[in-house]
Amino acid sequence: MGLGIVLVYTFFFIGIISKQHASRKKERPTAVDVLDMDGMGNQGRVPTKKSKNRA
Repeated sequence: MGLGIVLVYTFFFIGIISKQHASRKKERPTAVDVLDMDGMGNQGRVPTKKSKNRA
């Protein structure tokens, strides 16, 4: 009886993990930064100095 409960629990637990893994895999292609052409991330697009003419 106890072994059956453990097996059912393990089956559903592994199913939940695999579904989460599949959903993350689908989201990954949209997380890629298409504007990053030099491979430096956002470093090339963010100015290092603040502009002096701030309104």
